[in-house]
Amino acid sequence: MKSPISVDKNPLLEGPILQSLLKLTIPIIFLQLLQAAYQLIDAFWVGRLGGNAVAAVSVTTPFVFLSIAIGAGLAIAGSVLVAQYVGARNQAMVNHVAGQTLLLVLLISICLGALGFVFAPNLLRLMKVSDAVFDGALGFMRFSFIGLVFNFQFIMFTAFMRGVGNPTVPIYIIVGSVALNFALDPLFIFGWKGVAGSGVMGAAMATLSTQALATVVSLAILFRGKRGIKLRLANLIPDFTYIKKAFFLGLPSSIEQSVRGLGVTLMTFLIATHGTLSLASYGVGANVLQVVMIMGMGFSQAISTLVAQNIGAGKVTRAARIGRLGAIISFWCLSVIGLVVFIFSKQVVSFFVPEDAAVISGTSVFLRIIALSWGFLGVQLAFTGVLKGSGNMVTSMILALVSQFVFQFPLAFVLSHHGSMGVIGIWWAFPVSNVMMSLIAISVFYRGDWKKKKIIEDLKEEDELIEIVNRETIVQEGIK
Repeated sequence: MKSPISVDKNPLLEGPILQSLLKLTIPIIFLQLLQAAYQLIDAFWVGRLGGNAVAAVSVTTPFVFLSIAIGAGLAIAGSVLVAQYVGARNQAMVNHVAGQTLLLVLLISICLGALGFVFAPNLLRLMKVSDAVFDGALGFMRFSFIGLVFNFQFIMFTAFMRGVGNPTVPIYIIVGSVALNFALDPLFIFGWKGVAGSGVMGAAMATLSTQALATVVSLAILFRGKRGIKLRLANLIPDFTYIKKAFFLGLPSSIEQSVRGLGVTLMTFLIATHGTLSLASYGVGANVLQVVMIMGMGFSQAISTLVAQNIGAGKVTRAARIGRLGAIISFWCLSVIGLVVFIFSKQVVSFFVPEDAAVISGTSVFLRIIALSWGFLGVQLAFTGVLKGSGNMVTSMILALVSQFVFQFPLAFVLSHHGSMGVIGIWWAFPVSNVMMSLIAISVFYRGDWKKKKIIEDLKEEDELIEIVNRETIVQEGIK
């Protein structure tokens, strides 16, 4: 049997687990914070156009988020497959998986973008958007859907870099694109030297331009081949067997991301029934919760990558140790943050709304109720990372469904509508759900069924494909 193409010694498979976790987690968290900056920059400049412009962006967000959720799910599948083949020291399949996944998300993003562009007016009319907001929202939405092609490609690039253990590479690209976006936004929105701006649509145009540039740079890195993946044109020849496999592996993760977004939307509607103050308190508290989620997801994605690489290398016992240690670290890190927020809740809220005493008080109550449960949220996310890294996407999706529609939303509805707790009942649904889901995640992890999942073929079964890939590579290089 022909041996797979070897790769260099991988410290993520043999080094100290804590060091490996921190090496991946810190860049992932930093990258996610930078990506959130895109939205903050658009909000900063669009806010200077007035309320109608802000509303135009707001009505577009749910549809774009839903589309991106599909790409994010496929990115998880691509990242896990790449990481497992890295662990198996099979560079040919790493390159093959990367090329085929990029091709898959390109086709899907073109389809979604085209559908969104064509039906954007219908979606806005369905939402009964006012005439004052309609034109701005239509332009912003259409450019956002055009940008899905570049958005999906860069999401995949970050997933690949995470999968091969190089999560810092996308940071340099995103720093440059965020800085450029901050400079281009006012030019596209307000105009420059007598050239009229495009208003709210200009924000989407600026983001589209910077995302396109980021995509070009990321593809150049992949084709250059110095960062763990080397693409060739042969890797982009459709392999429908793999494409089908990647699609169905990523589909549960796409559903999971969409479910979480739907859960947030439903909770927002429920909170809105309790008045403007409750909604404002939740909105401000959600900013703090977003930072906590970014940290929790950083641990989760790092754990997923390490587990995937180690399972690919046949080191299932080490993968289990990674899951346990990752859950412990995530629990204590988020618990400490929760304790700080619990003690200094009013000071934290005052950073966002320094002048409104009612909102400060309402948000402080919300944060003090949920903050001490953040450690349990960290445990849930850590073990979810284990499930994804081992290819158990369906189990992870089921946990998300249970979290949103068995615990959180039903409990929030019952406590707020069938008793005297009011909006406080909604707040308590968050920590109760976090604790219950962490216990379920722990039981799923220690049951051990996740260890039995196998998503990459035995090397013997890959021989034919490896030979084809290598032959096509030789032919391609010969042509050059």
